[in-house]
Amino acid sequence: MTPTVKTPTAARMALRTAVILLIFVVVFTGLLAAAFLWTQPAIEAAAASEKMKLISEVLPREVYDNDLLQDSLQLAPSPLLGVDEASTAYRARTGGKTSALVFEAVAPDGYSGKIRLLIAVAADGSVLGVRVAQHKETPGLGDYVEPRKDKNKEHPWIRQFDGLSLATVAVRDWRVRKDGGRFDSVAGATVTPRAVIKAVHKALRYVAENRQQLFATSQGER
Repeated sequence: MTPTVKTPTAARMALRTAVILLIFVVVFTGLLAAAFLWTQPAIEAAAASEKMKLISEVLPREVYDNDLLQDSLQLAPSPLLGVDEASTAYRARTGGKTSALVFEAVAPDGYSGKIRLLIAVAADGSVLGVRVAQHKETPGLGDYVEPRKDKNKEHPWIRQFDGLSLATVAVRDWRVRKDGGRFDSVAGATVTPRAVIKAVHKALRYVAENRQQLFATSQGER
């Protein structure tokens, strides 16, 4: 007598396929999670290194002895900083005393859009350094505000802010020379520097108006 061969039903085949797919998804997800956990420390270290590399361009190493990236402060949106969302500032300390602040500001009126800046301001209100972190200015024209694009390697345009403060520069002088101010600019490319100068000036005003909070001796002090 010939044995009867049972033909799998459509429901059983669908169930088997679903189980196989579920096992595949679980295994694949587990492998992805393991890979993420394995590489996460290296990714975070690389990101921190890149952040410190940029910060080191505006903040001299000798003005702080703390772990800068671990001493941060959340800044609320402010028109003086040109930002419409919360941002992060980093406190530089020497012997526990706040010596400087590093934060972002945005010049909204660049020739080709927003210009993002990284600014370091000392406890006395003077600028330690300014760098352009991101921009879309015209190559070969307005992008000279970025040091590596500036043809003047000995005295890059952006270094004009070093050491300046609200106390040492009158309000009317925070403009390019063409407009009666003190800052140099390249002929035919003044829109970009105008935007940067205005943004730095407003950022210094923000620091002055929020000095007590920003330069608190301890993280809990306000």
